[in-house]
Amino acid sequence: MILHTTEVTPLSGYRLFLRFNNGESGEVDLSHELDGEVFEPLRDPALFATASQHPVMRTVAWASGADIAPEFLLDLMHAQQGDRAA
Repeated sequence: MILHTTEVTPLSGYRLFLRFNNGESGEVDLSHELDGEVFEPLRDPALFATASQHPVMRTVAWASGADIAPEFLLDLMHAQQGDRAA
């Protein structure tokens, strides 16, 4: 199965609520991931809030053209959930 998102909802604090086609869902905090030429513009809360599911790639994409692979997002979500459980 190829992993993709089925739901993308932008939240405050550079967070997203995500649902994946493998049945997993949860929040991911991208505040520490918004570096570099492509992602730094997303530090603008108005631009970050444009996050949505790309209709073809089926992952998170923004109006600026930035996107993030679903595998990275799921791994980050798992790591962050583990941090909260500790």
